[in-house]
Amino acid sequence: MRRLVSVASLLALAALALLGGCGRPQFSDAEKKTIASLALNTLPALKADTTNQYADVPAAAALGSTLFFDVGMSRDGTVSCSTCHKIDRQFQDDLPQAVGVGRTNRRTMPLAGVARDPWFFWDGRRDSLWAQALTPLENPLEQAGNRAAFAHYIKNRFGERYERIFGPLPDLSAVPANASPLGTDAEKAAWNAMPASQADAVNRVFANIGKAIAAFERSIEPPQTRFDRFAIDLATGTKPQGDAAFSPEEILGLKLFIGKANCVSCHNGPRFTDNSFHSTGVPPVKDLPPDRGRIDAVAQVQADPFNCFGKFRDGDASACRELRFMVKDGQDLVRAYKTPSLRGAASRPPYMHAGQFSSLDEVVAHYSKAPAAVEGVSEVHPLDLSDRERAALVAFLKTLSE
Repeated sequence: MRRLVSVASLLALAALALLGGCGRPQFSDAEKKTIASLALNTLPALKADTTNQYADVPAAAALGSTLFFDVGMSRDGTVSCSTCHKIDRQFQDDLPQAVGVGRTNRRTMPLAGVARDPWFFWDGRRDSLWAQALTPLENPLEQAGNRAAFAHYIKNRFGERYERIFGPLPDLSAVPANASPLGTDAEKAAWNAMPASQADAVNRVFANIGKAIAAFERSIEPPQTRFDRFAIDLATGTKPQGDAAFSPEEILGLKLFIGKANCVSCHNGPRFTDNSFHSTGVPPVKDLPPDRGRIDAVAQVQADPFNCFGKFRDGDASACRELRFMVKDGQDLVRAYKTPSLRGAASRPPYMHAGQFSSLDEVVAHYSKAPAAVEGVSEVHPLDLSDRERAALVAFLKTLSE
């Protein structure tokens, strides 16, 4: 009995130390500054995308929304962007690997705040939101279409809407029904037989499809959470009330997040991401194709005709800084993947680039042990967190979801 009382007393004393005598959470000035930097109210206004002159045109966003949910934007008429990016699930699908026309090898990423990213996909193989939007349309495992078919589809179904935004459609009467440089052998042959001017015209329509979808996706932003209300109260010296009040366990988790566990080194800023690529020793998934992450994506983004250096970019090359100065080689890029935002993460398992972990408890356990990478070099080191500390970190992460 004495031991039970002693343990209970220690826990009570620990809670008082975290909360302080007046019931307010106790943080140093440095901790308060870091916490304030994570709050959603510090998120700056969304910058203009000068590579997409239609990015903030309401009519383009409206057309993009229509296309986003349209299963006609696929080879077999059964898959749309929203098949994987479900509107009621933070624009993701809860699957370890996305399923379109076939099963892919990657987890669907949520879309809240995606327009703020400098790189797209888990490996950053595209450098703009509109170039990213084009890729699933022709991926044989996602929407499995081809750009000539999409150009015809736009003209036949949305021609008037398209022309009000982008100007006159090209003459597509001599364009094959199905043609693409990335499609089947028949589609590639049809594409290669097209005059260069005709291929450019189709590519222009295809690029504008991506720009319309990107205009819609720019409207998707993360909502405020319990953490944000807590952070605002902490910054203003207000005693947190209601759901803004953190439990001692949640406060401990926050202190670990910005302190001992150092999660904040990568998961920083109001979106809890540094938008960069890291190897953290996440294991591969059995029976999936080899996946080396960022190291293989470098060549892909450089070769993309719709990248920032390509002819379909709007504006000038001053917008291409990320592409111009990107790191192109090194062991740090091997099996490195983009840091995902942690906002809403607690309600969208599984986790990692191929759904390797089914719960946040598994994620925290992985970082606590920090196993070696199967290839390249992992950036993380063992944290040796106690059971109590791991549970506290998970409790804090849950405050980032509504």
